Amino acid sequence: MWSMIYPIAIIVTSNVLYNICTKSAPAKVNPFAMLTITYLIAAAVSFTTFFISAKGKNIFAEFAKTNWTAFVLGIVIIGLEVGYLLAYRNGWQMNTVSVTANITLAVVLIVVAFLFYKETITIKQIAGMVLCAGGLVLINI
Repeated sequence: MWSMIYPIAIIVTSNVLYNICTKSAPAKVNPFAMLTITYLIAAAVSFTTFFISAKGKNIFAEFAKTNWTAFVLGIVIIGLEVGYLLAYRNGWQMNTVSVTANITLAVVLIVVAFLFYKETITIKQIAGMVLCAGGLVLINI
């Protein structure tokens, strides 16, 4: 049970702190300058954590096991960061931007999962997508 709970706790805690930091970012700083600092810190923490968690492993051997996803993920993460920074700078409120983005994401992922991963779409999911669309309208009025 704990193995199902703690990843969600990490995601929620990180997302709360993420949105607080993003909303509090100085408006005058270039987003890419800020992200450079952010990712230098992230790289240092990832590099250090690798050696703490994988004693005796060769990081270059691990690099060789990756594929295109690591590179595309790096680009995609920049899109996420810039999107949130710009959303806040353009007036989105903290109590609506994340909900709007995540509900929209959930609906899109249901379709992506169906089209590319052959997952089924149930009546419950369709009803959920309709409710989500209604919720988006209500939350953004």
